[in-house]
Amino acid sequence: MMNLSSIVGESWSSNTNFCDWTGVACSGSGSSSSLVVTSITLSSCGISNPSTFASLCLLDTLLSLDLSRNNFSNLGDKFPTTSCRMKEGLLSLNLSSNLLSHSLSDFSGLPQLEVLDLSFNLFADGSLSSDLGSFPKLRSLNLSSNKLNGDVPVSMPSSLEELVLSGNQLNGTIPLGVFKYGNLTLLDLSQNHLTGTVPDKFMSFSQLETLLLSGNRLSGRIPESLQSVMTLYRFAAHQNNFTGAIPSSIANHVRMLDLSYNNLSGKISPDFLSRMGLQTFDLTSNMLEGAIPSHLSQSLYRLRLGGNRLSGNIPRSICDGRGLTYLELDGNQLTGNIPAELSKCKRLSLLSLASNKLQGPVPAAISSLEMLAVLKLQDNSLSGPIPNMFSNLRMLSTMNLSHNSLTGFIPSAVFELPQLSTLDLQANNINGIIPISISSSMSLIELNLGYNALSGTIPTMPTTLSTSLNLSHNRLSGSIPSDLSFLDLSYNNLYGEVPSSLGSLQSLAQLVLSYNYLSGSVPRFRQNVGIDIDGNPDLVNHTGNSNNHTHKRRTDNVVVTFVTVGALVGLCFLVIAMVSYPNRTYRIESESMPTGDGVSQINSGHFITMNCIRTSAIMFKKERQDDWRITAFQALNFEAADIRQGLTEENLVGSGGSGHVYRVTYNNRHNNSTGVVAVKQIRSVGSLNEELEREFESEASILCNIRHNNIVRLLCCLSSTECKLLVYDYMDNGSLDRWLHGDYILRAAHPTARARPVQRVPLDWPTRLIVAVGAAQGLCYMHHNCSPPIIHRDVKTSNILLDSEFRAKVADFGLARMLVQAGEPNTMTWVVGSFGYMAPEYAYTRKVNEKVDVFGFGVVLLELTTGKKANDGGEHGSLAEWAGYHCRSGSILDATDICIRYAGYTDEIEAVFRLGVKCTGSSPPSRPTMEEVLQILLKCSVQTLRKSRLECVHEYEAE
Repeated sequence: MMNLSSIVGESWSSNTNFCDWTGVACSGSGSSSSLVVTSITLSSCGISNPSTFASLCLLDTLLSLDLSRNNFSNLGDKFPTTSCRMKEGLLSLNLSSNLLSHSLSDFSGLPQLEVLDLSFNLFADGSLSSDLGSFPKLRSLNLSSNKLNGDVPVSMPSSLEELVLSGNQLNGTIPLGVFKYGNLTLLDLSQNHLTGTVPDKFMSFSQLETLLLSGNRLSGRIPESLQSVMTLYRFAAHQNNFTGAIPSSIANHVRMLDLSYNNLSGKISPDFLSRMGLQTFDLTSNMLEGAIPSHLSQSLYRLRLGGNRLSGNIPRSICDGRGLTYLELDGNQLTGNIPAELSKCKRLSLLSLASNKLQGPVPAAISSLEMLAVLKLQDNSLSGPIPNMFSNLRMLSTMNLSHNSLTGFIPSAVFELPQLSTLDLQANNINGIIPISISSSMSLIELNLGYNALSGTIPTMPTTLSTSLNLSHNRLSGSIPSDLSFLDLSYNNLYGEVPSSLGSLQSLAQLVLSYNYLSGSVPRFRQNVGIDIDGNPDLVNHTGNSNNHTHKRRTDNVVVTFVTVGALVGLCFLVIAMVSYPNRTYRIESESMPTGDGVSQINSGHFITMNCIRTSAIMFKKERQDDWRITAFQALNFEAADIRQGLTEENLVGSGGSGHVYRVTYNNRHNNSTGVVAVKQIRSVGSLNEELEREFESEASILCNIRHNNIVRLLCCLSSTECKLLVYDYMDNGSLDRWLHGDYILRAAHPTARARPVQRVPLDWPTRLIVAVGAAQGLCYMHHNCSPPIIHRDVKTSNILLDSEFRAKVADFGLARMLVQAGEPNTMTWVVGSFGYMAPEYAYTRKVNEKVDVFGFGVVLLELTTGKKANDGGEHGSLAEWAGYHCRSGSILDATDICIRYAGYTDEIEAVFRLGVKCTGSSPPSRPTMEEVLQILLKCSVQTLRKSRLECVHEYEAE
C-alpha cells in the first residue's frame, strides 16, 4: 500500500497500523493484510497541495472521502481522469469550504457517487442542468454558498433526495421540471434571485419534509397544493413578495412555518394555531387582519405576529398551552387590557406587545414570569404605576414601557435586577426621585427617563452605563456629577460664554467644544485637561492646556441629555438639552444610526464621543518632556512613565503574534496605594509596519468607546514612533484557556510579589456557566447594541479574560471590525482568526457577518463542556466536527468533561453542548444570533442556580 504518511506528516506514522491512523477507517477481518481503507477524513487540516488529492486518488477501495475546510483551489490534473482509481467506487465526497472553482462537469466521472457536498466554494457555472444529469445514483447534493448563476436545474438524477442550492445567484422562475423529482425530502432554494410565482404542483412531492424558499423575489399566492404534502415538516418562505391568504390546511402537517416579511392578507383561521404538533409560527410584517385565534397548540413555543393589522383583544386563553417562549404581537391594532393570564406562560423569555392600543394597568402577574428576559410594552395607552413585583424578574435584561401614561414612582427594586441592561420609561407621567439604588445597578448600559415629572437631584450613575442616558424634560436639580471626566459638545449650535464653573470639575480630562458659536475664554482647570475649541472664532484658550484635535466628523445629536433647574453649572445642562433632537435620540431597539452621526456616551458621568470609532486613526495628545503621546479614555491614576518603566522581562505574562503583554504595578498618584494594569505592547522592528498599525488602531478605536461589564476596559493608549502600548484593567484570573487546558500561574496577594505556577483547579459547572453567560453578554452587546455592529473575528478561550470573581470579559480586539451597515456582510481582503475557531465562510469566501463570532463562541462552549481544545477532534479534525458527531450519534454525555459529568447538572451541560453544536453549524444562517444564544444560556443558568441552591440546602441538613 502507498505511504500515506507523506500527506499529513507525523500524525500518520509507518510504525503503526494504518487503520489506527487519525481519520482513517477500514473494513475487513482477520489479519492486517486483509484490511482495506474505506474512509478518510482530513477536514480542517490546512491542506492546499493538489498532490494530496492525487495520492488519495490511487485508493481504489475508498468509499468515503472528506477533505472539507481546507485550502484546495484545484484538485490537480489526475482528477477525474482514468488514473484516479477511487472514482469507480466512491460513494461520498465532501469538499465543502475550500476555494474550488472547477466546472461541475469535472465531477461527472464518479458514477457511483451518492453524496456530494461542494458548499462554500467558488463554483460559478452558468448552467447546472447538463452537469447534474451525469450522477445516476446521487441522493444528496449540496452546492450552497457558491457563485452559481442561471436557472434552477431540471436535469437531475431521479434518485435525488436532498437538493441544496441556497446562497447563490440563481435567477429566473422555479421551473416545472423540478416537480418530477418525487423522491426529494429536502429542497432549499433560499437566498437567490428567483422571481415569479411558485408552480402549484407540490402534490407530486410525496416525501418532501423541508421546503426553503426564503430571501428571493417570489410573488403570487402560496401554492394550495402544499396542503397535500403530508410529510412537510418545515416551510420557510420569508422575505419574498407573496400575496393573498394563507392556505387554511397547510398547518395540518407543517410543524415550523415562517412566512414573515411578505404581503399576505386576510385573517388567521380560528383553528389555525391549534393544530396538533405546530411548533413555530411566524407571520411578522404582513397585512393580516382580524382577531388573534384564542386556542393555541400545546406544542407551539414561538408565535410572532408583529407588524400586521390585527385587532381586538389579546385572548385570555393565549397561554393555556403553557409552552410559549416567544410571543410577539407588536405593531398591530390590539385593544383592551393586557391579560393577567399571560402569567401562565412560565417559559416565556420574550414578550413584545409594543405599538398597539392597549389600555389599563401593567398586570402585576407578569412578575411571575421568571424566565422573562425582554419586555416591550412601549407606545400604548397603559396607565397606573409600575408594579413593585417586577423585582422578581431576575432574568430581565430589557424593559421598555415608554410612551404610555404610567404614573407613580420608579420602584427602587427595578435597579436591583441583576441582568437589566436597558430601561426605557420616557414619555410617561412618572414622578418622584430617581432611586439611589441606580448607583448599584450591575448591568445597566442604557437608561431613558426623559419627558416625565421626575424631581430631586441626579444620583451617582452606575459605572456600567455607557450607551445612552436621557434625563431631559424633567424637573431635576443639582449639579453635574462630580466625577465627570469627558465632555463633548462639538458640532452643535451653542452660543454665549463657557461657564466658569466648569473649572471646578476636578476629574475632567477632556473638553471638546469645537464647531459651535461660543465666545469668551475657556475656564482654567487645576488639572491638565485636553481642550478642543476649533471652529469657535470668538473663543480663546488661555489655560495653557493643549488642543486635542480628535474630532473630524460632525456630531449631529447628543444622546446624553439633561435639563436642570438651579444647578451650579446649569448652563452646561441647558445647552446639552437645547441641542438634543427629541426625534433623533439613539434607541437600541430601533434602526441603526446612519453612518457619520456622532453618539455621546456616559460612564459614571464620563462622557465620550463615538466619533473616533469611525475614523481610520486616533490623534494623540502630545505629552511634555519626551516624544511619547498619550490619549486617556478614563480618569487615570498613573503617569505614562509608570507604564514604560514596568515593561521588563520580570513583568512579562504573555506573548502573541503582534507583541507582548505585561503586568505593570504603579503607585496611585491620588492616594498612594498600589495598583496594577495590563499593558499590551505592539512590537515592531524599526517603524511600525502597516499591519501592526492597523491592528493597534482597530483595537484602540473600538475599545475607546465600548463600555460594558463583560468587555475589557481600555484605560489609555501610549504611542511613539517605534512602539504602541494599550493599557487595560488587569484581570486577576487570567484567560479562560489557562483554566481549561493548562497549569495556572497564581499571583501572590501583593501586586509586586513574584508569581508561582500551581496545578489548576478544575472549574465546576456553575462557574463555567457564569463565564459563558458573561462572554455571551459582551458579544451580544457588540452585535446588537452597537451601531454599526462590531464583529470581533477572533473569539476564543484565550481572548476571554476572568476577573477576581470569574466574571468574563471579552478581550483582544486587534482583528475586530465594524460592519458597514447592520445586517450587511463585510468583505475582507486577508484571512485572520485562529485555527479551530474560524468559521468556514470566513476563511474561504471573505464574506463575513456577526455569525463568525457565533461560530467561535460555539467552540468556546464546546471547550467548556468537554474540556477539550479547539483543534482536538481526533479523527474528526476539529472539536466542532467531533462534537457534531457525538450530537448526531446521541452520545453527548460520553463527550463531556469528566470533571463535571457527574456533578448533577447533566441536563444543563447537554443543553449547552447542543448549543455549541448549533453555533458551529456550517451554514451561517443556521446559527443562532448572540441574543438567542444568551437567552438559552440564561435559562440554563436559572436551572443551574436552583440545583446548586438545593445542593447547599442538602449539605446544610446533612450537617
